[in-house]
Amino acid sequence: MTGPAIRVDTTSPVPPYEQIRAQLAALIVTGRLTEGERLPTVRQLAADLGLAPGTVARAYRELEAAELIRTRRGAGTRVAELPSEPKHPNPDQLATLARNFTSAARGLGADTQAILAAVRKALD
Repeated sequence: MTGPAIRVDTTSPVPPYEQIRAQLAALIVTGRLTEGERLPTVRQLAADLGLAPGTVARAYRELEAAELIRTRRGAGTRVAELPSEPKHPNPDQLATLARNFTSAARGLGADTQAILAAVRKALD
C-alpha cells in the first residue's frame, strides 16, 4: 500500500481497530485502494501505528468478513475485487458503509439525530 496513510486517534472514543477498518473500507469502496493492491502485514501496520498487532488483525478480520480484502498465505493481504454491478446490495457491505459513515460523523462530534438527518437529506 503506497497510497494514503492510515491514522489512528488514540484519544477518540472510536476504538483503534474500528478507525483502521473504517478508513481502509472507505479507501477501498471509493477506489483509492484498487483491486489486488497489497496491504501492509498486520505486524508492519501495527508497528507503523504504534498499536498491538491484535488491533490491526481485528480490523483485517472484519474487512475480510465484509469481502473487501483477502489474505492468502504467501501472497499477503490484498484488496478484493468489488462487484462492478451488484444485483442485490450486499448487507455486509452496506453495514460497512454505514459504520464508516457513522464512525466518521461521530468523530466530527455529530450525535444520532444529526447523523440520521444527514442520511435522510442524502437520500432525498
